[in-house]
Amino acid sequence: MHFALTEDQEHLRAAVRELAAKFGDDYWAERDEKHEFPWDFYNAFADGGWLGIAIPEQYGGGGLGILEASLLLEEVAASGAGMNGCSTMHLTIFGLNTIVKHGSQELCQEILPRAADGSLHVCFGVTEPDAGTDTTRITTFAKRDGSDYVINGRKVWITKAGDSQKMVLIARTTPRVDAARPTDGMSLFLIDIESDQVHLNAIPKMGRNAVQSYEVFFDDHRVPESARIGEEGKGFKYLLDGLNPERILLAHEALGIGRAALRRAVTYAKERIVFDRPIGQNQGIAFPLAEAATRLDAAELMARNAAWRYDQGLSCGREANMAKYLCADAGFKAADQAIQTHGGMGYSKEFHVERYFRESRILRLAPVSQEMVLNYVSQHVLGLPKSY
Repeated sequence: MHFALTEDQEHLRAAVRELAAKFGDDYWAERDEKHEFPWDFYNAFADGGWLGIAIPEQYGGGGLGILEASLLLEEVAASGAGMNGCSTMHLTIFGLNTIVKHGSQELCQEILPRAADGSLHVCFGVTEPDAGTDTTRITTFAKRDGSDYVINGRKVWITKAGDSQKMVLIARTTPRVDAARPTDGMSLFLIDIESDQVHLNAIPKMGRNAVQSYEVFFDDHRVPESARIGEEGKGFKYLLDGLNPERILLAHEALGIGRAALRRAVTYAKERIVFDRPIGQNQGIAFPLAEAATRLDAAELMARNAAWRYDQGLSCGREANMAKYLCADAGFKAADQAIQTHGGMGYSKEFHVERYFRESRILRLAPVSQEMVLNYVSQHVLGLPKSY
């Protein structure tokens, strides 16, 4: 059993850390305040070849695993970029995994090299307002019309849709009532969204404002059969190849945000003098920060285990869900304690911890809520009856 990262993985972390450090907290605060996509940051990582880290080498990618991609995103988040930085690229990493595994050779050749070099932006269209976490209840429908499909429906909380040319979309191709099982009858597509038949509405939200989320409406949007990924009706099965990596990647992002918040809090606790001594000398300040560090380190072990298992081709649903749960909680608690350590100044924007707090809160909701993780563990790990 080995816990140490390899020399190559340590070099990867150092290189990402050095590049991300060129975009400091003030840069991210400004992007968040102005709701501006961080193009210069994105282009710097594209030019460095980082966007295709998990895309096979034959398509211009790095050919590395989810563990390496997780280390990349953890370092980006820990730099102070948080979710604003990670969300520019994590969809390319996990969203395209379904194409790598199930797409035709022609589709892979068309899409993956452009995604790897950063010239193609792809979003991920799953969630719907009336389905939520129950993907089997989606109603967006792709109806056969000759050799094409005509898509009608609505998606919500689609990150980066306004900056993307393509969407990985799951839609029903058979009504749920006519399917043998609720998970049958859904198909996966890679579609163009720059169309008069696709309408976007940005959603005003609490945080991560440099990368917008959208409602997306499809109104008789016609796509060719070649846009379908894999076989018709098996989209839910294919979708699962993106969900576990997504949980693992975002778990590491939560760790990164927690590390950034903790770093800020510790620095402040050392420098802030009250009653003639640094506040960090008080156990009321020191102990909660020590606990935050302990929780982050413990959660990291589960996240690393989940990533390793995925890359080894082992089952990892248990570990991926637990990692997401533990890391989201650890990151949020670290960010919350960072605000508490700063006192009233933590509520101001000057020290950036309020931004970390807002972005860490996302990860207790997405990509799956903490409650749904516990449902998964109750049913699939403990064998208890399904509660919903």
